[in-house]
Amino acid sequence: MKKLFGAVLAFTLLGLTPASAHQPVFLLDTDTTAAKGPLLVDGTVSFAVQASFAKAGQKKAFRAVFKDGDQLAVQYLIIDQPPSNRLKNNLLPQVTIIAPDGKKTVMKITERTVFYEKYSGTNYFYLSRLDAPAKEGIYSFTITARAKSAVTIAVGEQEIPGEVIRK
Repeated sequence: MKKLFGAVLAFTLLGLTPASAHQPVFLLDTDTTAAKGPLLVDGTVSFAVQASFAKAGQKKAFRAVFKDGDQLAVQYLIIDQPPSNRLKNNLLPQVTIIAPDGKKTVMKITERTVFYEKYSGTNYFYLSRLDAPAKEGIYSFTITARAKSAVTIAVGEQEIPGEVIRK
């Protein structure tokens, strides 16, 4: 009992907390461009940006700020539930990332790896992952539907509270 109390006290004093799930951010139907969408003030903080689409052609977008030396960590996921898990890769939404210098990256679907998210008790599939040094500035993320579907774009890895700004 003394060891448990000591460990809890040490974590409290050091400001350490157990890992938690990505902080959710829900894209609205009005978030049709990165400029209209939410801004993740620190792109290294762990966010789960969720977008649902009723039909092909819909777009939803957001932005994230990175500093020089930050890591750009992005995962494209879908919930293991219909309709998204039944769609062929060419019918899943396209995720495009534009760096502050204008470089455009389209996340290519390269996998369907099962991921169990224990905090929500939800099964996901990783479809694509990006991990690279970030350029300083604002990154724009645009998700374009090709069919009725829903996706989660995980941005950042720090399990700390983050700030999201909506205009």
